[in-house]
Amino acid sequence: MAEDGPTGILPAHRIAALAEAGQIRPATPFDADQIQPASLDLRLGPVAYRVRASFLPGPSATVAERIEALKLHEIDLTSGALLEPGRSGGVYIVPLIEELALPADIAAATNPKSSTGRLDVFTRVITDRSREFDTVAAGYTGQLYLEISPRTFPIIVRAGSRLSQIRFRRGNARLDDTELKALHAETPLVDGDPQIAD
Repeated sequence: MAEDGPTGILPAHRIAALAEAGQIRPATPFDADQIQPASLDLRLGPVAYRVRASFLPGPSATVAERIEALKLHEIDLTSGALLEPGRSGGVYIVPLIEELALPADIAAATNPKSSTGRLDVFTRVITDRSREFDTVAAGYTGQLYLEISPRTFPIIVRAGSRLSQIRFRRGNARLDDTELKALHAETPLVDGDPQIAD
């Protein structure tokens, strides 16, 4: 579905179109409320891996290869499981239900859902051959994985739980200083004189 269109974050109907085109590939059909106005909730798959430490796979490895090297335990999430914080638990990696086959002009970024932060659970998404968390390169094809680290108390999660969300983006929607000045002149962005370097 690579197509010309406006730059910026894709709205709900464009996210649905990505799924219809097979560029978002859920292993099970989407939940009725999973597509949000400008994001898609990501769901935990049926298994979690407790690993020795957080990691990024780097440009030459997949997440599955790194899990194989670092895993301590495999945990079945189909009926729910307790993930422990701190020394007795720590870092868990969960393959997500949603996989991607993005067109070359679509990238994505992920972040925890607000409810996840309120529970003091640290999460971030990892992709194959990546050097950054929570960043999905344009044209990425492959599995998504969620790193989960409970911070304060144990949590119960199960397959289908939604702890993180993804936003899809076409192009670079950032404005340079000249464009910001022009936009501010048309529609004030801040009170007073904006401090934009000349």
